[in-house]
Amino acid sequence: MRVLHTMLRVGDLDRAIAFYTDVLGMKLLRKHDNEKYQYTLAFVGYADESEQAVIELTYNWGTDSYDQGTAFGHIAIGVDDIYATCNTIRANNGNITREPGPVLGGSTEIAFVTDPDGYKIELIQMKGATKGLKG
Repeated sequence: MRVLHTMLRVGDLDRAIAFYTDVLGMKLLRKHDNEKYQYTLAFVGYADESEQAVIELTYNWGTDSYDQGTAFGHIAIGVDDIYATCNTIRANNGNITREPGPVLGGSTEIAFVTDPDGYKIELIQMKGATKGLKG
């Protein structure tokens, strides 16, 4: 078994695709409109779905926002250079909500950004990601 994808409901599909592809560097892997049930799915990721888990962006036609509740935490993405990644995100008008630095009580370097729909994304410096998080 393996994780296939994480689904996020989005209020503006084009805006969400632009964030995940232009700001975070993912690729749009596939997109499908369902006319009968009025929704569109877009799958984005760093590699094909046959190789890695991806993110499914679901746009329900006519819905422009969602109440995220308190159960969802964040998506984590490993990066080679957390400082350069944050600079790129900042240059593309991304919203960095926690600047890069060590996790509380540990040494792994992390940062947090939010996507246009308010979903939290944790960036983890890869050398720390392979050691496991402390804290």
